Amino acid sequence: MLLKQLLTSEARFRLNNVKMVKPELANMVENYLLGLASQGRATGQITDEQLKQILLSVQQPKRDFKFKRI
Repeated sequence: MLLKQLLTSEARFRLNNVKMVKPELANMVENYLLGLASQGRATGQITDEQLKQILLSVQQPKRDFKFKRI
């Protein structure tokens, strides 16, 4: 219910899509957003662009593996 107030409709749609693919990541972002709201640091609604930035910052970087063939 609180997330409906925090996020725009586009941002909610994106978070639902993320939840279908990566539920752990979506839960981390939801907890982060609820923490912001409880601390009073969320000013206004969070847009889709802002949610993209949050998702990028929360995601762990991918690891690249390179193999050298001898």
